[in-house]
Amino acid sequence: MSDALKERIVAERERIDADLVALSNRLHGDPEPGWREHRSSAAVAALLASHGFAVERPYLGLDTALRATFGDPGAARFTVGLLAEYDALPGLGHACGHNLIAAMSTGAAIALAAVANEVGVAVEVIGTPAEEGGGGKIELLRRGAFAELDLALMAHPAPVDVAEARPFAVAHWHVQYDGVAAHAAAYPERGVNANDAFIIAQTAIALLRQQLPSGVRVHGVQTRGGEAPNAIPERTEGRWYVRAETTEQLIALEARVRRCFEAGALATGTTLTITPESERYAEMRTDAAALEAYRRNAIALGRDFDVPPEAATMNRASTDMGNVSAVVDAIHPYIGVGGTASNHQPAFAEACVGPAAERALRDGATALAWTALDVARARGGSG
Repeated sequence: MSDALKERIVAERERIDADLVALSNRLHGDPEPGWREHRSSAAVAALLASHGFAVERPYLGLDTALRATFGDPGAARFTVGLLAEYDALPGLGHACGHNLIAAMSTGAAIALAAVANEVGVAVEVIGTPAEEGGGGKIELLRRGAFAELDLALMAHPAPVDVAEARPFAVAHWHVQYDGVAAHAAAYPERGVNANDAFIIAQTAIALLRQQLPSGVRVHGVQTRGGEAPNAIPERTEGRWYVRAETTEQLIALEARVRRCFEAGALATGTTLTITPESERYAEMRTDAAALEAYRRNAIALGRDFDVPPEAATMNRASTDMGNVSAVVDAIHPYIGVGGTASNHQPAFAEACVGPAAERALRDGATALAWTALDVARARGGSG
């Protein structure tokens, strides 16, 4: 690998630094939840188009998905895909830092494109909506995305740097109980209490946790509990996640958790409806050689992976990138933005703009581009 190529990647990234920061800040200041990222995906698409990428948006029938290409995948020896997430958390904005993900992947792609033709590489950016529970990448997979890629990569903000993602497999459920409304004081015997059903189910889940393996998680929120204190609730709703180390373990665990919700319906006489919000997110299959290249490149940029284990647990968060990794070589490292807040806290959203976040953006874009170049050369590129 010629150092000159990496120097040119850095020079190109430096040339667009202001544009990347502006993109990140724009997304951060205008957060859009999953499947509704219209302005966010448009901003990513516009920046890529301005740097010579051919952009498809909508992509594969999904309004907020996009595909931007540089070079001819059919003629290239190696095709690299940078994945861009840009959905925000309802009520929390970019408290998971997807504004930085979009900017890092966009910056890495534009910087890599500066040397792509010389090394026989085609570059793609795939904008993937609704990672936060909606399974956007899974829907794209079903529709034929990622098929031309030899390597898929992205970097995710976290409090500290962690190279290897080890996410749980996860199922996302919408849970609903339907009963019968009645006046709670005058006619209680005429009611069928849907809120009682949820209380019974959550109690059963709490007791079940004693018998669950240490590597699983069951958690959720009740989003509708009733309308008035003097009316027996006729409908309650919630969103629940079930996580396990592997998809196989997850399927077995789901059956046990489902019985807890069924117990609530049986005890109260309500009707239970469980609706998956997406297909299951799979565990990650990390490409070892690509991960080692990323680690080496990140260290060369001054990133530090020597962090306390208790600070490095964001790498256990579930992601639909796991499903992508089942069909194409992939990595999903975490890049630190510093501070004391952790993902999905309001303060973490604040940490995803400003000087530390901008440094993470620059380093992440460079490390991803360098890593893609290293892997492409090792597996069939030239230069």
